[in-house]
Amino acid sequence: MHNVNQLKRTRDPVRKRDALREEKEGSEQGEVVYPYFIPLEENYGPRVVMAGREIIMVGSNNYLGLTRDPRVQEAAIKAIERFGTSCSGSRFLNGTLELHEELEARLALFVKKPAALTFTTGYQTNLGSISVMIDKQTLLIADRNTHACVFDGIFLGGGLNSGVKLRRYRHNDMDHLERILEGVDPDAPKLIATDGVFSMEGDVANLPRLVELSKSYNARLYVDDAHGLGVIGETGRGVLEYFDVFEDVDLVTCTFSKSFASLGGFVAGDEDAIDYIKHHSRPLIFSASIPPANIAAALKSLEIIESEPDMIAGLQRKSERMRNELASLGFDTGESETAIIPILLRDDRKTFQFWKALFDAGVYTNAVVSPAVPPERSLLRTSIMATHCQEDLDSVLDAFEKTGRRMGII
Repeated sequence: MHNVNQLKRTRDPVRKRDALREEKEGSEQGEVVYPYFIPLEENYGPRVVMAGREIIMVGSNNYLGLTRDPRVQEAAIKAIERFGTSCSGSRFLNGTLELHEELEARLALFVKKPAALTFTTGYQTNLGSISVMIDKQTLLIADRNTHACVFDGIFLGGGLNSGVKLRRYRHNDMDHLERILEGVDPDAPKLIATDGVFSMEGDVANLPRLVELSKSYNARLYVDDAHGLGVIGETGRGVLEYFDVFEDVDLVTCTFSKSFASLGGFVAGDEDAIDYIKHHSRPLIFSASIPPANIAAALKSLEIIESEPDMIAGLQRKSERMRNELASLGFDTGESETAIIPILLRDDRKTFQFWKALFDAGVYTNAVVSPAVPPERSLLRTSIMATHCQEDLDSVLDAFEKTGRRMGII
């Protein structure tokens, strides 16, 4: 009989799944607790149908609720009617539509950069951008909690260039980052990479200090703001607006699968850098381009974000209220400042059991364990949507309080 922890480390997804099921069993009813790959039968945005019943969704990245906005849906339908369902080619060849270039121009203006370039997924955006911006002479220094696709871009760049150097600094620890920079040749090429808003715990990168260090030590600064755009900043322009550092960040990336209610992503920066990525990025050149419906959905979402700042302000108010209420009940919500609110449980079994109890109570959250977070920081990831009504949020708080007290968590 194999040890469960050994199986958890296997590359075989089926054996890993079974090992997780074995380890996570023992909920209040005694059945196996496996909180992944549960299909949605219907999706209304803040409420969904799963396992045959309606559930309040507080585990989505649909922060502005625009996936169900009639204007976004209509734009996608019209794009299909005009362009069909697929471009059937890469951007490099026959896969560039006028819509791609319109979206890129609008996004560049939105994040106050000279140019932007779209990719087919958010994952490919970081994979394809960062991999071509580094070579074997480059030292890449990244926050330990930066998203996996940034690290995969680093590893792809390392594979292509045989020996790219990587250092990780402790999460949001600027003193540790500075010690790393102090030990590096001041003339060596350096790139600092970080998330703007960290995806699991909802805290924000210390961009003012990152900007200061990048200038002091002659390093470039790369920010993935997937969970910031549309969520923070007075007009939803993300972490660059939050700290007013538009001119101090060299490259900013984002996905369309969160606030932009679509699929795809973009990188924005100086024209020379974007042009270089455009002509050297393997994930861009060798992938089919974003389908017309998804481009149109992202375009319409961007238009709504720009024209309706009250929606973003409403999301921020709801998020702040939920953070305060959950903390006042006695839950550990970490350092969250955004619509992502973690419930830190620090124990895998307890995390899965709490997830199941909430699911049974009609609330969907995300059970997050290692390697998505460090082993000692297992958590439930909740996220608030602008379209959650007061009744939804009150019901969520009630379920958390009752379940937390029954399980002895609060």
